[in-house]
Amino acid sequence: MITSGQNSKIKLVRALLGRAKERCDANAFVVEGVRLVEELETRDWRIRYVLCDASLSNRGRSLVERLRSRLIEVEEISERLMQSLSDTEAPQGILAVVEISNLPILRQAQDGVSNSLNFVIIPDQIRDPGNLGTLLRTAAAGGVQAVLLPPETTDAFAPKVVRAGMGAHFRLPIHAMLWDEIRAQTNGLQIFLADMDGKACWETDLRQPLALIIGGEAEGASDEARKLAAHKISIPMAGNVESLNAGVAGSVLMFEVVRQRKWKIG
Repeated sequence: MITSGQNSKIKLVRALLGRAKERCDANAFVVEGVRLVEELETRDWRIRYVLCDASLSNRGRSLVERLRSRLIEVEEISERLMQSLSDTEAPQGILAVVEISNLPILRQAQDGVSNSLNFVIIPDQIRDPGNLGTLLRTAAAGGVQAVLLPPETTDAFAPKVVRAGMGAHFRLPIHAMLWDEIRAQTNGLQIFLADMDGKACWETDLRQPLALIIGGEAEGASDEARKLAAHKISIPMAGNVESLNAGVAGSVLMFEVVRQRKWKIG
């Protein structure tokens, strides 16, 4: 059993939980909780090692047995250490260190103009981890084919984003890119920017291949995002409500795309 905070595995977990640079340098992140580690178990992502403690539920213990049967390294640590590592108020007694494995984006057609992608999300300057996690979770549920993260958007593999994403990271291509790369990746798509001054989403044809930019909570979309976008769309709201937070607004717009495409509205 590991009881020392100076253990190399414990030190790595602390570093990965704390800093995006450490996650980038180690090409790894932390997944915490029985539900998310179960989700991870069903996906083809490399687990470096798992840490658990004596508080683990029966469901969690069954999960550990399955992981060990696959020759994945599992080490028990003290409950005190797990409490000190956990990013939640009520730790579930298990976490995993996982290699970052960005799922591939659909390839562009050979002519460089047409694009096999038809539904892309660009969360621009989203700084709140909960909002980004919500956008990723909704994107996975709505059939989004790729999420492109511009500079100044929070790290998608930060612990609070991973927790809010509820497994979306294992199903969805999530790629951090510079704006030139985003421009090339979305070539041939109609680019829509969520904006209060835009055309109502109910009145906009969203059946065409598109990329949807969701601006940040505080400052909205960046200048680069506004240059890229060809159209603005908004969510009609009653009363004196000024705006929705980025996670909710993006979710509404994504499922308006789903609604129009499923029932061919427009």
